Amino acid sequence: MQALSASVIRRLGGGSFMSVAGSSRESGRLPREVKGILQSLASGWNDVADSKALQVIPLKGAMTNEVYEIKWPTRAGEPARKVLVRVYGEGVDTFFDRTDEIRTFEFMSKNGQGPRLLGRFPNGRIEEFIHARTLSASDLRDPEISALIASKLREFHDIEMPGPKNVTLWDRLRKFLNAAKSLSSPEESKSFCLDKMEEEICILERRLSGNYQRIGFCHNDLQYGNIMMDEESKSITIIDYEYASYNPVAYDIANHFCEMVADYHTETPHVLDFSKYPGDQPGDLEVEQLVQDVEKYTLASHLFWGLWGIISARVNVIDFDYMEYSRQRFQQYWLTK
Repeated sequence: MQALSASVIRRLGGGSFMSVAGSSRESGRLPREVKGILQSLASGWNDVADSKALQVIPLKGAMTNEVYEIKWPTRAGEPARKVLVRVYGEGVDTFFDRTDEIRTFEFMSKNGQGPRLLGRFPNGRIEEFIHARTLSASDLRDPEISALIASKLREFHDIEMPGPKNVTLWDRLRKFLNAAKSLSSPEESKSFCLDKMEEEICILERRLSGNYQRIGFCHNDLQYGNIMMDEESKSITIIDYEYASYNPVAYDIANHFCEMVADYHTETPHVLDFSKYPGDQPGDLEVEQLVQDVEKYTLASHLFWGLWGIISARVNVIDFDYMEYSRQRFQQYWLTK
């Protein structure tokens, strides 16, 4: 682990985490219009035996959406035909702009990045089912897999996304802070030191806004559940672009490193183990500078997801201790600072 962060950074600089929750033949949970789109899609595939004989498998672990694997029986000897249906969650307007996220997904789909877009409906979409393995928490700390992720993330940062290329981090932090304050009791605000956060954001922005920093298109949520790997080709696919935007590349790397301390598939998914944060062993001046920037941007990452947790505790019904998660992120912020 000591050399992991530097080796990753050399390649870079120089969550909806899902698992099968159980299967069901009942498709009543899907919006009516979705069934029609799915049947229309399947009717155009010669290998599908019956377009109406779809199987719906809910997938668990996604933090903002309902996600389903859809399967159809195929003709003898052929694998089942599959797609993914994503039904957008409620109460996420504070976190990101759904219109921007859809625009990003469509652009990525058209340019061979991530799954192909197969269909849309008012509150969701139908995606290509990627036949690859979603990574686990331990995969992020595997040096070989980490190197593959680094190469893919550098490619991601070089994407020329249409539209403004302004850094979004600081405005988002302030938006999150205002929302967290409005949703918190006086006791909670005091416990989380929310009244001090505006000053902390200003300090970080002043110290981390140097002209020398590279700005790129960033994922901003590169936890293990948003990374898939083909076991045969070892190719990496980055998915779920809800938080994607232009930001300092060092922030995206810092945020990814912070995700190495999490395992969202345990009995206590909100508990973080900061001893698993990667060490660094820079070997040249350029890498050393980026390592230093990444370390500083971990502070911004802790603030971002700490505020996110406070808001999520009010708007999300998923079984996850968001407030305790926030406490850990803020505690690590003050310890690191």
